[in-house]
Amino acid sequence: MRKEQTDFLVIGSGVAGLRAAIELSGEGRVIVITKDVPTESSTEYAQGGIAVALSDEDEVGIHYEDTLRAGDGLCREEAVRALVEEGPERILELISWGAEFDKEAGKKQKLAFGLEAAHSRKRILHAGGDSTGKELERVLIEKARTIPSIRRLPFTMASDLLVEDGACYGAVVVSGRSPLAIFARATVLATGGLGQVYSITTNPQVATGDGYAVAYRAGAALEDMEFVQFHPTSLYLPSAPHFLLTEALRGEGGKLLNIRMEPFMARYHQEMELAPRDVVSRAIFTEMGLTGAEHVYLDLRHMGADFVKKRFPRVFSTCLRYGFDITAQPIPVCPAAHYMMGGVKTDIMGRTNIRGFLAAGEAACTGVHGANRLASNSLLEGLVYGRRAGLSAAESPLSAREVSEKEKAFFFPSAQPYSIPAHDEIRGDLRRLMWQNAGIIRNEASLLSARERIEKWRYITEKSFLSRRELELKNMIEVSALIVRAALLRKNSVGAHFRSDYPQKEGGWQRHISFVRGREE
Repeated sequence: MRKEQTDFLVIGSGVAGLRAAIELSGEGRVIVITKDVPTESSTEYAQGGIAVALSDEDEVGIHYEDTLRAGDGLCREEAVRALVEEGPERILELISWGAEFDKEAGKKQKLAFGLEAAHSRKRILHAGGDSTGKELERVLIEKARTIPSIRRLPFTMASDLLVEDGACYGAVVVSGRSPLAIFARATVLATGGLGQVYSITTNPQVATGDGYAVAYRAGAALEDMEFVQFHPTSLYLPSAPHFLLTEALRGEGGKLLNIRMEPFMARYHQEMELAPRDVVSRAIFTEMGLTGAEHVYLDLRHMGADFVKKRFPRVFSTCLRYGFDITAQPIPVCPAAHYMMGGVKTDIMGRTNIRGFLAAGEAACTGVHGANRLASNSLLEGLVYGRRAGLSAAESPLSAREVSEKEKAFFFPSAQPYSIPAHDEIRGDLRRLMWQNAGIIRNEASLLSARERIEKWRYITEKSFLSRRELELKNMIEVSALIVRAALLRKNSVGAHFRSDYPQKEGGWQRHISFVRGREE
């Protein structure tokens, strides 16, 4: 096996990974790997914006309370406090690096703030109307390109961490079908989410849960894996992907109608379209069941064509490409898997239970989102906790000398390039199974059935692979099993986790469910 040594290894090139790499760049050599092109991540597709208490009418304390309320009693308060208190500084830093956020009409220097569901103040910054994530990715990539100590390896996927005696010395990665061992003093995991384990998702193709599976196999603690957030509104067209239709569409006044063109949200929550995401998703899902439809409608017609085109240019152009003029027609929408609140358990500095191994962004679980993420807090989390993980990685307890010794002594068993018969059928069956049995509404019968089906594919997780395609399926099976297991253990309904057989918050609901190599804590 080929070997290479660096000071720091960052796995993932979204907002959290890039911010960690930038923070580490002054401390030594940094390698950033990404399994596709550097821009292909959930960051690139984030439309809704970034939440931060910077407007005249807002306060950090109000952002703090809104985040706790959305988290439904399971946020870690110190994690939320770090997010909202450091958020303004991270945004001002981005602006100094060239980020161009939208301004108020006629006021070139005054930032424009929008309102989204479950926020009590206008605090959402946007860029290009609905291309906020793309702008953040652009700025961070450009910043990283100016730093000679940062080296990027595209089309490179982490296979397994190099862990011995409770310490991480880097990772084995695969580029094409060629394995490479990258040794490092500290490794930061920032691989994003797992939406692709569901058949209906807003996530890009790369979001197959790789980071969770790699960390789990290495002995890292995973927490809150039952809390998968389903975005209420994705474009529903048989010939189109499930394109995300930003929260801001409802924040600006978009109305939800059922298949009979009747408004229905008033029956489910007093805040109607601005209710928390889990409430709106379940309301839509329930309404679809009551009317026998596969979608509902999001109506923007009353908002005015000029406003919609200017405010949501990306949504307008994408829908138009598929034959829908959102200024003249109601948009068919349905919920879709969108974000993982759980992940690799860390403290508020990104540290895990493995020395020299850190995690940040959607791959991590600091407890900042609790049971239900507040809209537009994810990009802010990537900035704040990516930097924090970088600070911790720079203080890694492992020395360069220790890493060099491990590089000489580490034993690598010979890898066999297995392939998976019926790969596409298994992948499709798994994704449909997770959507139907472990999706928006779950119960014991559906989860037990899912567990039984997944167990039949367990043999795949016990093999080694040298290609992205096989590694992805292995990881998807691993994380699906963890989601189902956690959902079975949580016999109550909290936030995004809703069980029809336990619809209320009941005894023990405030606990966090953790796994380490298959045992819950």
